[in-house]
Amino acid sequence: MILLNLFLGTFVAAVGFWLIWGGTVSPVIVVGWALIVGLFLWFMTESITELWAWSTLLLGLESFAWPLVLMIQLRGQAESLPESEMGTILSAVVLGLFSSVFWISFSYGLFKRARKLDAALSEEKVATVSTSRANKKKQRM
Repeated sequence: MILLNLFLGTFVAAVGFWLIWGGTVSPVIVVGWALIVGLFLWFMTESITELWAWSTLLLGLESFAWPLVLMIQLRGQAESLPESEMGTILSAVVLGLFSSVFWISFSYGLFKRARKLDAALSEEKVATVSTSRANKKKQRM
């Protein structure tokens, strides 16, 4: 189950990376990004919640970078921009900031949930260990 989620999280980050560049980037670069993200998720996550927290954080950062990349691409073409391209930049800034705030907030909630689950699991392990020690002492007596 975690491998399916790893694949899906990597796919989401790779599609976000591809969309940043407007589909103009080489597929080799997108596959390289997907491999880097996949390896990062494989080594950094221990649960599905953490995996999706990192994936949505990456998607939020990609959403934030999208209007910046678009501005750089459009600015490189000419000295002054026509009104239609200025409207495109405005739309990208509004949508990019809105979606980046959403995805980063969502990832924050997932990180918070993962931290609570880890704390609950560690408390459960401590309680289990202390209970087993108490049972061993009773058996000795």
